[in-house]
Amino acid sequence: MIEQDVLRRFLFEDMGVRGEWVKLRDSWQAAKAHQQGPQNVMQQLGQALAAVTMLSATVKFRGSMIMQAQGDGDLKTLVAQCTHDRKIRGLVRSADRASGSTLEQMFGHGRLVLTIEPENAEPYQGIVPLQGAGLANALETYFTQSEQLRTRLWLFADEMQAVGLLLQELPAQQSYRSDWDHIEMLANTVTEQELMTLDCGQMLHRLFHEEKVRLFDAEPVEFKCACSRERLERTLLALGRAELESILKERDVIEVGCEFCGAHYHFDKVDVEGILSQEKAANGPETRH
Repeated sequence: MIEQDVLRRFLFEDMGVRGEWVKLRDSWQAAKAHQQGPQNVMQQLGQALAAVTMLSATVKFRGSMIMQAQGDGDLKTLVAQCTHDRKIRGLVRSADRASGSTLEQMFGHGRLVLTIEPENAEPYQGIVPLQGAGLANALETYFTQSEQLRTRLWLFADEMQAVGLLLQELPAQQSYRSDWDHIEMLANTVTEQELMTLDCGQMLHRLFHEEKVRLFDAEPVEFKCACSRERLERTLLALGRAELESILKERDVIEVGCEFCGAHYHFDKVDVEGILSQEKAANGPETRH
């Protein structure tokens, strides 16, 4: 049975190198169903979702990892998000036609922001320029500059699936530099077709059959949006009574759409008053002296 919508981690037992492999199919189809853009833009989204899934597994946290690329070119915005339990979503905003294939050609002048949002801690953010042939190059630069870890990524996406391979050094090992050079040389022979068609075990055997590799259990990946009526109520509440009443004067209903999944939420005057009264009750009655 072909592996789909899974992340696999692996470790070279006697070397200072670890790796990850991901293949998205149904989750990729679900994520892109709510997005629009030319084929080369959608490929970037698929690659970003494969990348952020693997990157989320390189850190131990509960929360989400967000990768956001923004520029002044035809491709304006690209966002990919993955939670600690491998729930993914993403969005793109681009011109109807986005020329080029490299990051500079598509995004123009831009930057790539990686944000880790733990559930009970302050977010951590890293930023690098959007430079290179593709997202893999920009992310490799991020790890080299921000984390001082040599990292290689291979990312591909088509209409049916999005795939990725990640290798990263483990400096704790004494011979990690020579280990890294050896494994990287072998990995550089991998092809797009192999990543698209082979299972993780097959690919590892093809690339590293002479090495001792430990392959961990598959982790399922699925598309799931984090939007909810409760979250939007908190957003509306932050606007304050005056702003909400001003909006309702212009129109009878406040309509909010989710850019990730296409869900629509409606809040009428009764809904808004209920939101405001709940906040008032939570704060308790005013005390006068």
